[in-house]
Amino acid sequence: MNKHFLLHAVIAFALCSQSLAALAQSADRTFVPANDSQIVYMGRVSHRNPSSPCFTYPGVSIIANFEGTSLTMKAKPNSGYFMVEIDNQSPYKIGFGENDSIQILAEALPKGVHTARIMYVIEGYQLRPEFRGFYLNKGCKLAQAPGLPARKIEFIGNSITCGYGVEATDASMPFSNETENHYYTYAAITARTLKAQHLVVARSGIGIYRNYNGPRTGSPDCMPAMYEQTLFSDPSETWDHSLYTPDVVCVNLGTNDTSTDNYDTKLLTQAYRNFLKTLRGHYPQAKIVFLTGTMLSEKPAKVVKTALNTVVAEAKQQGDTNLYRFDMSPQTGALGMGASYHPSLRQQQKMANELTAFLKTITGWD
Repeated sequence: MNKHFLLHAVIAFALCSQSLAALAQSADRTFVPANDSQIVYMGRVSHRNPSSPCFTYPGVSIIANFEGTSLTMKAKPNSGYFMVEIDNQSPYKIGFGENDSIQILAEALPKGVHTARIMYVIEGYQLRPEFRGFYLNKGCKLAQAPGLPARKIEFIGNSITCGYGVEATDASMPFSNETENHYYTYAAITARTLKAQHLVVARSGIGIYRNYNGPRTGSPDCMPAMYEQTLFSDPSETWDHSLYTPDVVCVNLGTNDTSTDNYDTKLLTQAYRNFLKTLRGHYPQAKIVFLTGTMLSEKPAKVVKTALNTVVAEAKQQGDTNLYRFDMSPQTGALGMGASYHPSLRQQQKMANELTAFLKTITGWD
């Protein structure tokens, strides 16, 4: 039997067993709905159905302080994977499969008030995950809502920002939800290190004007087309940018645009120019950083850097003093590779170290 198939089968059995145990216990617990005022959300979340908020981007977080000795989570079946932190202890992954609606997050905790931080760590545009609430010990309730950091960063990117294949052990492994994990990306690590909130707008394969192997003239569902939506590929709900005003916006796009030869450098440059105008319209005071990622080979790297340098120079000449460029080190394989030759966990950590140091120089954050 294929060892990866066996591993996934074991994980699925463990998650199913945990769900059954949680379901048996939930009847004797206090239920707290997802629209409780003491639950804090971070990221792009649709609250059209307040009792079952939906989200599609990785990095969306659910944070709450709770009383009691245990915590159980309710979600839509097949919502996918989350990373859980209880009281700043080591994080661990949970998953909601096709038959899972309830998962135990913590048991046998000391009596008192505890903090839970739950981050969605995969791309949910096909699954459309929904969070539906918590079960607490009978008679317990949520404590006062925790405060979020004052610092705010927005990350706009592709598979590198999503965490595609970061938990894989071999570059030849294909994409799977099991090995994608945004928690271990440069974006999430940088935000944690700088003690900042972070909001993510990212999807694998997406480009600034042309998605992976898309037509030379551009892709209709590239990042600028998706950026105004609360949920990816759902034009029915526009994101309210006033809900989250970042201090820093990091844009890491261009790898997919140039990953195959069928691209137009003029269209690429104009797309960056137009997207900068969009971002400035929403965030006139933010520090905007145009990044290049680690997967660009020599020729595409030169093309992307030239386009970005051109747009940044033009904007600075026109008086934009809060616009920056930063290039993260290209991967060499020395730190391993994730699935489909994506950055490994160690490579993502290196990227985070580099970006964190740079952001400190432009923000003054310690």
